[in-house]
Amino acid sequence: MRRSGGRGWYGKVLAAAVGVTAVAAMASVWDAQLGSTEGRPGSADVSTPADSSRPSAQSPGRKKVASVSPEIAHASDGGARSVNITIDDGPDPTWTPEALQVLRDNGVKATFCMVGAQARAHPDLVKEVVAAGHRLCDHTVSHDVTMDKKSEAYQSQQILDAEGMITEASGGVRPMYYRAPGGAFTPYSRHLAASHGMRPLGWNVDTMDWERPGTEAIVATVKNEISNGPTLLFHDAGGDRSQTVAALREVLPWLKGQGYSFGFPVR
Repeated sequence: MRRSGGRGWYGKVLAAAVGVTAVAAMASVWDAQLGSTEGRPGSADVSTPADSSRPSAQSPGRKKVASVSPEIAHASDGGARSVNITIDDGPDPTWTPEALQVLRDNGVKATFCMVGAQARAHPDLVKEVVAAGHRLCDHTVSHDVTMDKKSEAYQSQQILDAEGMITEASGGVRPMYYRAPGGAFTPYSRHLAASHGMRPLGWNVDTMDWERPGTEAIVATVKNEISNGPTLLFHDAGGDRSQTVAALREVLPWLKGQGYSFGFPVR
């Protein structure tokens, strides 16, 4: 989710999974430090996209869905003492099953923000996520953290093609949210996603797990920053996520012990 240096393993997966369209977008994947704060509370609502009804190339003839708010969601549908667990960048054949097991052990449902190329490469995992009662979120085709600097046509391709890939991989279950890589939202992308029934999704607590600071540091971040708001950001792909899995094993029971319940982001 966060902007970070280096393209890493995404390049190989994307080249195989999505072909020329995604490969052309890959030069900017994972190449910058976080510069946008629109994923955090307080972003403004500005304009509506001109081509918000354009069907994705991945899902021709898609059915029209009800629009949702284009404002970036942070609140939980479970109320003031409810927490949203959100997990980005997968699915990954190693770490997504581990994250699912921890969630299952603790009776917690989460929102999985999936990269389209990853969903296409691992449809069995997408279906497993859905079968377990978790929700899906569109995290674009290729996780380009500079897409807020790109054309509207490019933003549309990244969002709508990923929506199609995730929906196809899931067996027909559509993503309910859209999270811009690195928080690189634009007014256009928010309205486009919302017009396709995907609520823009921010976060309140960035656990910084993508930096692999150590399990204790990830846990400490949650404990110290949970007062910032209910939506917590974790990752299940993009590298070794063993620290994330270990942190979730510690954090979920701790949150319960503090009187928190678990919900989904508002729609």
